[in-house]
Amino acid sequence: MKHDQKLDATALPVIGLDAGEAVSPGYYGRRAAMLARLQALGLPVPDGFALSFETVNNLAQGGPLPPLPELRSGKPVIVRNSPGQRSWGGSPGGKFLGVNPFEPDALIELMGEVPAFEVCLRLVSGYSKEVFGFDPVSPEAGADPVSLRDDVAAALAEFETSIGQSFPPDLHSQIAGLARAKATMWYSVSTRVLREAKGAPADAGLGLIVQEMPLGQGETVTGEVQFVDSGDGRPGVFGVARPLMDRKAGREPDRSGNDLKDVSAEALERLRHAADMIGRDTGDAMRVSFVLNGDDVSIVDAVPVRRNARADVRISVDLAKAGRISREHAILRIDPVSLGEHLHQQIAPDFQRDLFGTGFAASPGAATGRIVFRAEDAQSAAARDEATILVRSETGPEDIRGMHSAQGVLTIHGGNSSHAAVIARGIGLPCVVGASGLRISFEDRTLTAPGGRVLREGDWITIDGTSGEVLVGSANMIPPEIGGPLHDLLNWADEVRALEVRANADTPADARTAREFRADGIGLCRTEHMFFEDDRIGVMRRMILAEDDNRRQDLLDRLLPMQREDFVQMLEIMRGLPVTIRLLDPPLHEFMPTGPDDVAEFAAAVNMPVERLKARLRELSEVNPMLGMRGVRLGVVMPSIYEMQARAIFEALIEVNRTPGKRAVPEIMLPLVTANREAELIRARIDAVAQAVQRESGMSFEYGVGIMVETPRAALRAGDLAETSTFLSFGTNDLTQMTYGLSRDDAGRFMREYVSLGVFREDPFRTLDIEGVGELLLTAARRGRERNPAIVLGLCGEHGGDPSSIRFCQVAGFDYVSCSPYRVPVARLAAAQAELLSRDAGRSHESPDA
Repeated sequence: MKHDQKLDATALPVIGLDAGEAVSPGYYGRRAAMLARLQALGLPVPDGFALSFETVNNLAQGGPLPPLPELRSGKPVIVRNSPGQRSWGGSPGGKFLGVNPFEPDALIELMGEVPAFEVCLRLVSGYSKEVFGFDPVSPEAGADPVSLRDDVAAALAEFETSIGQSFPPDLHSQIAGLARAKATMWYSVSTRVLREAKGAPADAGLGLIVQEMPLGQGETVTGEVQFVDSGDGRPGVFGVARPLMDRKAGREPDRSGNDLKDVSAEALERLRHAADMIGRDTGDAMRVSFVLNGDDVSIVDAVPVRRNARADVRISVDLAKAGRISREHAILRIDPVSLGEHLHQQIAPDFQRDLFGTGFAASPGAATGRIVFRAEDAQSAAARDEATILVRSETGPEDIRGMHSAQGVLTIHGGNSSHAAVIARGIGLPCVVGASGLRISFEDRTLTAPGGRVLREGDWITIDGTSGEVLVGSANMIPPEIGGPLHDLLNWADEVRALEVRANADTPADARTAREFRADGIGLCRTEHMFFEDDRIGVMRRMILAEDDNRRQDLLDRLLPMQREDFVQMLEIMRGLPVTIRLLDPPLHEFMPTGPDDVAEFAAAVNMPVERLKARLRELSEVNPMLGMRGVRLGVVMPSIYEMQARAIFEALIEVNRTPGKRAVPEIMLPLVTANREAELIRARIDAVAQAVQRESGMSFEYGVGIMVETPRAALRAGDLAETSTFLSFGTNDLTQMTYGLSRDDAGRFMREYVSLGVFREDPFRTLDIEGVGELLLTAARRGRERNPAIVLGLCGEHGGDPSSIRFCQVAGFDYVSCSPYRVPVARLAAAQAELLSRDAGRSHESPDA
């Protein structure tokens, strides 16, 4: 059992809040421990005591209330819950006790008649509701003492009539009744189910706090205040305050409001001083609950300020700069995934969300635009400077240009590793996939929600790629915020991390983004995406259809300068950093036209009968193309394609290195290798091309050749592959597919159910499967380094941007991870956290004498 869930009979059944560290959160709850901590700081915390988890548990089972300590002032008290975690215990509000409503003279002397009778009414009402589930009906209290006295008498009489006993007049009896009611409710089935939904264990304990309420003459004000903005973390004064006896005082404060008009300047300064002391002690920005009598301040609680992701970064960085926490602590306290809120625009909090549908949150950020159903329409709209959301059943390579033109992408099918999701993350495009409840009619150009609501092409929608929501209408946006505190935090992370973070970048624009985000190089450049440009796709298709080697070579010679120019730009942008270029990978049919109109148009362009073209396309089709003629198999069977790509890389390298600056060093990656002989054949051709280019140019250069490990067999034979390779880069997208026998494009149809039923702990395409795929990676790493100790190990799948997968790579001794450019900041922070956690784990395993 975890410490903060502990029921232990050795703990004192009742302990004073002045007992300091003895008031442990593991025995008395978080709120009680915080109050003891505040009192130890010398802050004005009202006197009180706490009942242990074990005491409350005994009360729930009918046990007696143990003897209670005397409180110094004899003022009314308030009773509040104190669970192991604050989120488990319902409302933080409490109930008044410790007043004899039959003899209120002492209270009248303390407070005056009107507020004293108000307290009595609140006591009787609150106690009746909590203990007996009965709400005594009393008339609306007037402002004069006589009416109020009559109201109290009426409430007491109704209590006795309804309950069959007199209202308990003494503190001990009131506490016993209320504490037993709270204990019984805490251990009820419904309450247990609710807190278990919040992550509480079934046997989570509840403590109770009994604390004096600092009442006195004049108006008593309660409230909460914080001195940073929850929205952006900047300094300021934010809070709420209200009269204690306000008829609405039983409600929880509006935490989003900001109304401190009842707080004097002197009291506010005291609260600022208290918040500063608490912040120095806790290492956090705190929201302080208080009670005021005039300018006299009492502190009754403190909790960390609620904050969004942007505020969290600023607060953590400011605390570190002020010396209240270490830089390492600042790094560790930020959830890396939350950085997406900095890197992409988000929907403004005041936008009224009109939900149309939901899917998988595939690529963070939000976007607004008019619905279009074809990639070409998105491109046309972009030319007119019109914002669009591209809506497709699913996307393919032919949609990439449309995706670049749209503000966001919504697909009906697919999961977090589908084509749309991967491409969207790579280009920083908000994306929602797998919105299976929606229906597209391409004929009618409509999008229909489960309830029958219909949107038409041209209607405005907003997608939230952070939450997976599809909304009706155009939302106001909060722009990205990349500099300032985030820049400082990531600089600190770079000083700590050992793992390199590279980017998956397929275009010069991607490379520039990667450089802006301080990537350590390019870990994956997918060259196939370069061939889909309008001026290239036609040549590429003609090359694929060429019926003899000479014709194919002529067309490859036309493609060569296009590829070379791409590589010149990529290498120039990434000078001094590694650039890993994967040779052509997908099956050739993916480059060919698909729809009947596109087929007819291309047939006319190449002067080929449509039926002849269709026959050629059938020849290219495969039963299972992702396991067919693709990857290195293309290079073995059609070597001229890879030779052209190698020449383009080396000629680009010569051109870049002729100019002053850091030298460029490319790494050529062979995809889908399963046998070492495949790699040997392609390596020999690449080396031959390199030698030819060096002779022709009169210049020498360096390059590396490595393997993309994507199949279980390649992982198991990593020792063989490593002998003649510069690096092994694990393509965990395909490796996960092949290990599970599971299509990442189709897994979205059932992944939610599999995760909810516990078949999979997490979506294995989003978070690395440590038990299966992870074992293959560890085996491959060990065997590869046994045969080639200098081998560089990397991971270049989508998992390269997942924090838990990055921690695995750290432990496994990898050299780098590679992820989409917009996930580079996430990975940089996650890599630093992995390094710090590894250091802590190492220290914890050191012997005492070390």
